[in-house]
Amino acid sequence: MAQALRTNRSGLIGFLSEEIATTPYAGRIILGAQDAAREHDLTLVIVNTEREAAGASHQADVQALMDRQVDAVLYATMYHRRVSLPPNLQVLPAVLIDSTDRAGIVPAVVPDEVGGAVAAVTHLVDAGHRRIGFLNNDDDVPATLLRLAGYRQVLERNGIPYDASLVLSAPSETLPGYGLARKILSRSDKPTALFCYNDRMAMGAYRAATELGLEIPRDLSIVGFDNQELIAANLFPGLTTVALPHYEMGAWAVETLVHLLRGETEYRLLADKPTLLECPLVIRESVAEPRAN
Repeated sequence: MAQALRTNRSGLIGFLSEEIATTPYAGRIILGAQDAAREHDLTLVIVNTEREAAGASHQADVQALMDRQVDAVLYATMYHRRVSLPPNLQVLPAVLIDSTDRAGIVPAVVPDEVGGAVAAVTHLVDAGHRRIGFLNNDDDVPATLLRLAGYRQVLERNGIPYDASLVLSAPSETLPGYGLARKILSRSDKPTALFCYNDRMAMGAYRAATELGLEIPRDLSIVGFDNQELIAANLFPGLTTVALPHYEMGAWAVETLVHLLRGETEYRLLADKPTLLECPLVIRESVAEPRAN
């Protein structure tokens, strides 16, 4: 068991979440935080806030946690992005989960988006694919740019020319993914594999492939991102995808708060840049060698 936190504090950690408490797969952030908190005899106090809430609302949520005399605050967002923090969040030790502080004051932990994309596309290249489409998100968030960077990095490493026409963008949901896949798979020079921004877009790509008479993975290989098990494990064939480290981010955040509460000031230096956690590849049955022309 980890060394218990020895202070005269309340033993309460505030957990401010943007709708994460109602998101099943991201609930593993809370589980990771709870398990780590238990190791240090700490208790989480969870407040759920709306993602699009005004800054004043977020400030009130932080104040509600402070009124409960929490010792520190975890702030978890719905998806990886940069945020401006309410001023009163700087009063207590705090750690961001799945987001970064625009001001660079608060330590943060985020998924290694580039590394996850590299793992996904490398898996396709290793299977023999050289014409790989990318169905990307169209939101201006770090994951959009970083997953594209990972995709391009693998192509460059393997001497595969980058073809901008193979990268299509839309909202990262099932129906837009379906529309993009229909478009790219209807080409005479269609790709032999698709890397999808997330599993919802991959699910849309499965439907498009079926309607076009393409069998997965015989005619088309697909890799997703997020490892949303209700989707990835239940598609047929099972979707190879990249797992986000939700549990690990929650645990890391609590461990970092413990160090801050102990006055270990070197941990404040973590605010200079976010800590990246690995996004491992989860291999199922959606990837095979490309068919000979």
